[in-house]
Amino acid sequence: MTNQTPNEPSPVTRRQFLKNSSLAAASAAAVVSFPAILNAQTKPPLNAIIIGLGGRGTGAGKNFLDAAKAVGAEAKIVAAADIFPEPTNKAKENFGVPTNKCFSGFDAYLKALEVPGVNYVIIATPPGFRPGIFTAAVAAGKNIFTEKPVAVDGPGARIMYAAGEAAKKKGLKVAAGTQRRHHAGYIETIKRIHDGAIGEVTDLRAYWVNGGPIWHRGTKGATDLEQQINNWYHYIWLCGDHCVEQHVHNIDICNWVANATPVKAWGLGARQMLGNQTGEIWDNFAFEFEYANGVRMHSYTGQIKRDFTAVSEAVVGTNGTSNPAGNIKPTNGKAWRFDSKGMVDPYEQEHIDLINAIVHDKELNETKTVTDSTLTAIMGRESAYSGSVVEWDDMLNSKFAYGPELLYTDPSKLTWGAFRTLKSPLPGSHDIFKDGAVLPTA
Repeated sequence: MTNQTPNEPSPVTRRQFLKNSSLAAASAAAVVSFPAILNAQTKPPLNAIIIGLGGRGTGAGKNFLDAAKAVGAEAKIVAAADIFPEPTNKAKENFGVPTNKCFSGFDAYLKALEVPGVNYVIIATPPGFRPGIFTAAVAAGKNIFTEKPVAVDGPGARIMYAAGEAAKKKGLKVAAGTQRRHHAGYIETIKRIHDGAIGEVTDLRAYWVNGGPIWHRGTKGATDLEQQINNWYHYIWLCGDHCVEQHVHNIDICNWVANATPVKAWGLGARQMLGNQTGEIWDNFAFEFEYANGVRMHSYTGQIKRDFTAVSEAVVGTNGTSNPAGNIKPTNGKAWRFDSKGMVDPYEQEHIDLINAIVHDKELNETKTVTDSTLTAIMGRESAYSGSVVEWDDMLNSKFAYGPELLYTDPSKLTWGAFRTLKSPLPGSHDIFKDGAVLPTA
């Protein structure tokens, strides 16, 4: 298998579901509505499926059911899908999904999408699988909650933009797992920033610096591919590296404050503490992003043992500073802090907002905003990997694909056969803009 861009997808069938489409930007409108009692008797029940039964998929399933209860909507989880059979037992144990509606294998998501009455899809697979599965769910006419990030490279992002536009045309509702956009403190604080509470924004900072390396499950699995999926966080084609998989949250906030995406990035990083484990990802990065108006975002992310930890954002303006999670400190004037008393957990609130959009037919499509922030993180990562300044348009149009061709055209046809193992990227030797560029194999 190579890392070249796959050919254009074929028309939707059960096995070939990605439509030929050009890149299109999807509109995104945030629907922030706190619990309100619905007239459940006049609304169809919400029949959800979960695709990806890891910790986040199981958590999202519970968040969905709690959200439905909070707004008085009838809801249940009717099917579950995962590549491995063991995780589907969680759906039986935690949500009462019948055994004959628990599917496993690479085509499990297609079987779950075919269950009658499904109108709510939760996508919590490893990120590399999300563009293809998201597109299949849109083609099937389903409302979607997708975890973040939604791609690992430029080709995957383009698939997401196009699928988001298709969802918009169909009137489907889409929410993403960037839960800070459903966090009442962030919503109110960023509104105040946009209204001029700290003057003109001059600088942004984003942090996802944790105090230790990420989990690793050893060499579990009979084939290279099985071992990689079991350790999906350690492979770029599956997770996008931690600066994309996790740090997208903080980058998303900065893009929200800036009301824009950066035009270019440069960065650096290394693989140090992970050197004795399988995988290719790095464990620390530092990026500088530049927006069109000259404002810079300074971004720091690491999964490495250290005393200092931070998961937050900061905004500097001409008349003060802000932690956008809930406080404003103007240079001249009284400081303000958000009162979180009674606030709904944003992991639940994002499902409340999606449910309300569905039952009240409100506009909600977060595909573009989550894809914008995903691609921003990818741009920073590639600047570090390549040792070069990377511009937005080049990243958006890059033909370099990390995953195998079937990941983009039809992941249901993947098999457990032989699979490549890649070396960690080396700055100066990784050229994402060269057609047919490939990472060195181990």
